[in-house]
Amino acid sequence: MRGPGAAITLDAIAMTKTYSQIVKQIESLKAEAEKLRKTEVDGVVKRIREAIGHYGLTAADLGLGAGGATKGKGKIAVKSKPGPKGKGPAAKTIKFRNEQGQGWGGRGKRPQWLRDALNTGKKLEDFLVK
Repeated sequence: MRGPGAAITLDAIAMTKTYSQIVKQIESLKAEAEKLRKTEVDGVVKRIREAIGHYGLTAADLGLGAGGATKGKGKIAVKSKPGPKGKGPAAKTIKFRNEQGQGWGGRGKRPQWLRDALNTGKKLEDFLVK
């Protein structure tokens, strides 16, 4: 005699799914998720537009002016860990930036986006914030 659960019943076999059935289900769920995401994004954009209109905000107010997400002289001060011996924050300045707005202060390990760009033949000076 077999112990409990040792016998495979026809019900158990009928309930198992094949790999292709699961892949189809995943694709269906991805499509459903994308539709829901678009609906939610549309709602968010609508609320943002209403707030922009209500407060009379401009692209520059939102940091979206001609210089991208930068203000002032093209550099953004980034909050960071406190400086040595708690003497206030050690402000970092973005010295290099790509077209997507990703930045690097020039210290520490170069970010992956910059290393990838340099490997394609671009020069560090191409990303210098002026």
